[in-house]
Amino acid sequence: MREEVILVDKTDKPIGVMEKLEAHQKGFLHRAFSVFIFNHKGELLLQQRALNKYHSAGLWTNTCCSHPRPNEDTLAAAHRRLMEEMGLETELVHKTHFIYRTGFENGLIEHEFDHIYFGDCSQKPQINKNEVEAFVWMHPQKVILEINNTPEKYTSWFKIAMQKLF
Repeated sequence: MREEVILVDKTDKPIGVMEKLEAHQKGFLHRAFSVFIFNHKGELLLQQRALNKYHSAGLWTNTCCSHPRPNEDTLAAAHRRLMEEMGLETELVHKTHFIYRTGFENGLIEHEFDHIYFGDCSQKPQINKNEVEAFVWMHPQKVILEINNTPEKYTSWFKIAMQKLF
């Protein structure tokens, strides 16, 4: 299935669509989202990206992240991917957004207008092994310490988001 992303300007106004891999090869700004799920103890649910991902494989990151499809509402896409990746369903609240650009060793470029959503859920995730290698619940302050001590274990967007959020 051909996956497309929504190309946007710096105000998040849609300006077109492009095949996902091509957008990452050319570094075009496109819409994305990152979901942060917290349990009743205030711990953040982290996922380790599957080892077969085409970038950032095996790195730790927020609960889930992806791109809305053309004509798909970003919040609806966040709910869809939370279920597809982690097997969880909960209310999500839009917290903020930011734009980032980062390159990878394989030549791909993430240039995203990233919408951040928070949710509360204490259920045990039912992970999709095609998307997620493992998961862990961790207090945000401990996550920040871990990122500072071993930044190479975490995705670029997650490190930026954690700086902005906590």
